[in-house]
Amino acid sequence: MLGTLKKIFGDDNSRQLKSLGKLAEKVDAFEDDIAKLTDDDLRQKTDEFKARYEKGEKLDDMLIEAYAVVREASKRVFDMRPFTVQILGAIALHEGNIAEMKTGEGKTLASTMPAYLNAITGKGVHIITVNDYLASRDATEMGKLYEFLGLTVGLNLNSMSKEEKREAYLADITYGTNNEFGFDYLRDNMVLYKEQMVQRPLHFAIIDEVDSILIDEARTPLIISGTASKSADLYQSANSFVRLLALDDEYTYDEKTKNVQLTEEGINKAEKYFKIENLYDLSNVSLIHHINQALKAHTTMHRDSDYVVDEDGVVIVDQFTGRLMKGRRYSDGLHQAIEAKEGLEIQNESMTLASITFQNLFRMYEKLSGMTGTAKTEEEEFLNIYNMRVVSIPTNQEIIRDDKADLVYKTMDGKFRAVVEDIKERYENGQPVLVGTVAVDTSEIISRYLNKANVPHNVLNAKNHFREADIIENAGQKGAITIATNMAGRGTDIKLGDGVRERGGLAVIGTERHESRRIDNQLRGRSGRQGDPGMSQFYLATDDELMRRFASDNMRNMMERLGMDDSQPIESKMISRAVESAQKRVEGNNFDARKTILSYDDVLRQQREVIYQQRYDVLTADNLRDIIEQMIERTVHNTIQAHTSEEEDGESKSELDSIVEYLRGNLLLEGDVTVEDLNGKDPQEMEELILQKVKERYDEKEAEMSEEQMREFEKVIVLRTVDQKWMDHIDQMDQLRQGIHLRAYGQNDPLREYQFEGYGMFENMVQTIDQEVAKYVMKAQIRNNLQREEVAQGAKAVSGGDENKESKESKKKRPYVKKDAVGRNEPCPCGSGKKYKNCHG
Repeated sequence: MLGTLKKIFGDDNSRQLKSLGKLAEKVDAFEDDIAKLTDDDLRQKTDEFKARYEKGEKLDDMLIEAYAVVREASKRVFDMRPFTVQILGAIALHEGNIAEMKTGEGKTLASTMPAYLNAITGKGVHIITVNDYLASRDATEMGKLYEFLGLTVGLNLNSMSKEEKREAYLADITYGTNNEFGFDYLRDNMVLYKEQMVQRPLHFAIIDEVDSILIDEARTPLIISGTASKSADLYQSANSFVRLLALDDEYTYDEKTKNVQLTEEGINKAEKYFKIENLYDLSNVSLIHHINQALKAHTTMHRDSDYVVDEDGVVIVDQFTGRLMKGRRYSDGLHQAIEAKEGLEIQNESMTLASITFQNLFRMYEKLSGMTGTAKTEEEEFLNIYNMRVVSIPTNQEIIRDDKADLVYKTMDGKFRAVVEDIKERYENGQPVLVGTVAVDTSEIISRYLNKANVPHNVLNAKNHFREADIIENAGQKGAITIATNMAGRGTDIKLGDGVRERGGLAVIGTERHESRRIDNQLRGRSGRQGDPGMSQFYLATDDELMRRFASDNMRNMMERLGMDDSQPIESKMISRAVESAQKRVEGNNFDARKTILSYDDVLRQQREVIYQQRYDVLTADNLRDIIEQMIERTVHNTIQAHTSEEEDGESKSELDSIVEYLRGNLLLEGDVTVEDLNGKDPQEMEELILQKVKERYDEKEAEMSEEQMREFEKVIVLRTVDQKWMDHIDQMDQLRQGIHLRAYGQNDPLREYQFEGYGMFENMVQTIDQEVAKYVMKAQIRNNLQREEVAQGAKAVSGGDENKESKESKKKRPYVKKDAVGRNEPCPCGSGKKYKNCHG
């Protein structure tokens, strides 16, 4: 039925392409006129567009002419004329959508048009890539085009100082990685001076390999942490204990859910080993946690697959790209458990200081767009989470690659032998082969098989990623055999060498199906670019992870009944469909996981925006007195509310005593407000009297200091208090998040409970900030350590970045500090006649 309707009315993608095609035709129509312009005339077009924008003309109205200008500049700078399909993709990007363009179709060149057009605003355009190499390459190469047209280009790298980063962000177009843009956002909201901030407001982003960044990496939030010192002994003892356990007898492992837990025998063994009566006693909660993490480390985390061990210790391998993730650590003690497992020195656990998910980071941009070769399978997620449509752009030339049906072997060994036989045959014919593997250890296994068969080859995995670009660029030469973890070399074209087309083009051999169809499609797409010949073939075994998780037993039993041995594969479209069905189920599960993470982070997002805005207001304000007086008003109001009843004459003497005592200890001096002053007044009158006294004391405090001293004093107090309370709050929210799922046992929705309790905790935090700022501003005296300080030291970007390198900032002039000490019982220097302790002490 759906197919019939599509034939009659056309599908959504066809309608979008038709609309884009009309605009692309208009760009073509401008080509001859623009070609007549000199280089200087072409450059002056940029100033003309900026002037038109300033006068109120919309970017949409300038698109056709601006794209024609970029196309002409591309011909002059690169000797490359963007195809019509590239213009289609470029228009989709400007409209805030995802352009799905196949490998080799020129996504990088297509991105120059919307980047140029949106840079006209002067608000900055961010082009985001998956690694520093691609960011540097594109900034250098495409930068020639932008500079030819009179725009500035910046490159944002982790190794840069704050001054260099600030300069990069001030450029019209800035290249960098998703991690670096994210960490810069978090770091900007931790600075002590406005001048230390590097980013401008987030305007427009073009994300290269958008599915990798917004889908694959969306399950891992960006986290900046400080160290929290804890003893390593418990990790060591839990690790020693877990080594003694036997699978099935003393602990169980569910491969589908990857859940590990102790059996009754395991619990008894733990109680004897640790000499305790009851493992599940409240006092043993920490021990249980460490045992569970040690079990996970030994059972679910595999060396050379999930992580590698090198001179930096345990380094996580990105399961999607196969790259080493230097500086990233597993959270919740799992990293320490793996360190104990591998016999390494156990590092300190970390404390979260700031965090954000990629979903919430990129949804902060005014406009967001992306490009990739594979996004259609995740179209629902892109639309629901980011409000971006996926527009499938046709290829410039028809794809003639031969995608063969999957071959399924009975065992891994049979599969690997068949793969090597196929590679050897193609090598002898001079056909280049790209072998895709899911894990590092698989690439090394294939390499050993090829060494035995005397087939020369290159291995590209997380252990030698520094040679990535060089290896991938030569992977299309005659007789080149390249083994790569599934996503290695993404973003780099494999161009065919001389004589390769006649030998069938690039052959892509997959040694296992990935749990995501997009990753498999990416691997296939390395071959058959721009109408080149090529082929792809996946080799599977019944004990592959995906096959094991989804009904491989039936297939293995069938092969045994048919008497098939290791050398006889099953080749069937039906099996390919079954595998694809399994992949769809995994993708659905992963989508649900990402939606859940986003739902929980949305609670923190609303709170984060309030705090970050407050921090920004503090950093940029010249005078905080109005803000602080509002905090004092709320504090006074809450104090009176807490100590007065709703009845007209319900205030008891003891309650008034409590109000006076609070004021004396937190806001005013002894005798400023007495019980007699408050007696007989309603709450509103009390507030007015107290706030009048507070204002007088505030005025006195201002009179004692210079304007600069007072304003800096206020900022020091507010920044320290907000930062400390916010970081404590993040930690508490993290603890709440970890345990909230248990509420489901009480028939409560964990997310609703998290929202409700998280809101209550935030309200309490805001109230505490008000109270502490009010107290310190009114009661504290300037000491010689008055300066803005970070509330946590040793901050690290722990979820996809290296250590948080802060450049040495020039310190502002500090307020003058009076050094003469006054004794508590001496007369107050203000001349009031009171003792110092009862006046300004």
